[in-house]
Parts: sequence; C-alpha cells; structure tokens
Amino acid sequence: MRQAIIFGASGFVGAYLLQALLDSPDYDRVTSIVRKPLAISHPKLNVLIGDYHTLPDLRSEIRGDDLFITLGTTRKDSPHQAEYSQVDHDYPVLAARIAKDNGVKSVFVVTAVGADVNSAFSYTRTKGEVERDLIQLDFEHTHIFRPSMLMGDRRQDRPLERTLIRIWRWLNPLLAGKADRYRGITGEALAGAIVNSARNQTDKIKIYHWREMLQEIHSASAARS
Repeated sequence: MRQAIIFGASGFVGAYLLQALLDSPDYDRVTSIVRKPLAISHPKLNVLIGDYHTLPDLRSEIRGDDLFITLGTTRKDSPHQAEYSQVDHDYPVLAARIAKDNGVKSVFVVTAVGADVNSAFSYTRTKGEVERDLIQLDFEHTHIFRPSMLMGDRRQDRPLERTLIRIWRWLNPLLAGKADRYRGITGEALAGAIVNSARNQTDKIKIYHWREMLQEIHSASAARS
C-alpha cells in the first residue's frame, strides 16, 4: 500500500484523478493540497488547505510515495503574466521540490501536447519549462502526460471550449498516425491512465501522448476483467 499526494484536485482533471486515487486499492492514504475545502469526504482522504505562498508551512505534511500534479490556470482567470506563471510553473515546481526533499519517489504531471521550452506560444512554452524543471529534480520516476483537447463537461460556462470539444469529436477519427497525439481525451479517461501508469513504473522518464494514454486505459481494463 502506498500514499499519494495530489495538487489540483479541485480542477477538471484533478477531480477525476482524486476520485480514481481514492478508488484505487493501491493507495491507503491520499493527501490533497487545495486552496478551499473539498466537497468530498473519504476515509483515505487527508485535505490540507494551502496555496503557493503558504505551501512551505505545510512542508512536513507533504509526504508519501507518488506525487500527482494537475495544476493549471487560464489567461481569463490569471490575465497577468506573473500570476499565470506562478500557477502554471512556479507552484508545480515548488510542490515537487518539497515532495522530493521529503522522500517522494515518483511524480506524475499533466502538461499539454506540444510542450516545448522553445515554443513560440506562451502556453506550450510554460508547460515545457515545467517539464524541464521537474526532470531536473531527478525523481526516481517522472511521468509526463501531454493531452490535447480535454473532453467533457466543465463546471464553468465556457462557450468557446464547448464549441472546440464539438469540433474535436468530429476530428478525432481523422487524426491518425503521428497526428493521433492531437486526439481529444476525456478527463475521466486521462485520470484512469495516470493512476494505472503508477502500477508498473520502470522508466526513469516517460512521456505519454494519446496513444500511450490509451494503452494504459486498455491495460487497466484488462486487469479488471
């Protein structure tokens, strides 16, 4: 039995991931660090209230085996570059550094397809910088998930996002070969792939695009049958 730590459990992917961790027989304790109390209770769940500024005060409680990071924001929610960078880059790296210092062995992070420190686009460049800095922390295992369009219903009303999801549902079957990394995936399926990937960790660094995520989903289904 292992202990998990999750940052970002109140977000779209994070909410699915938290539930998947709580449902998993592999973990007997799941510590979630969030800004506000969660509307969920579970015997395994340990909730810590904190943010980027107060995280060092929680240092002694950020302990476990596997660290899961699904932190992220949008330009609408964080219009200023400094605030955006703090949520999308600084906070994940700080969380990972504290966890690594406390003996956590593996980190699982959700970034985005096209993540690249040399990207001309701020979004994918920031995701690439997160990947680079987490790899430099030298965990025993670093798992990087690069989804394209995240499918499913959000709590927030985002008309543009709903339109893009409808487009992606039509595009998905057409994205084949090397282009299949741009296929959309549901938040629930992504969470399942992440949790399953933790069951058999062999690679020092592993990057998951749509195809690799699908393999994890199929592997989990086969194990249950």
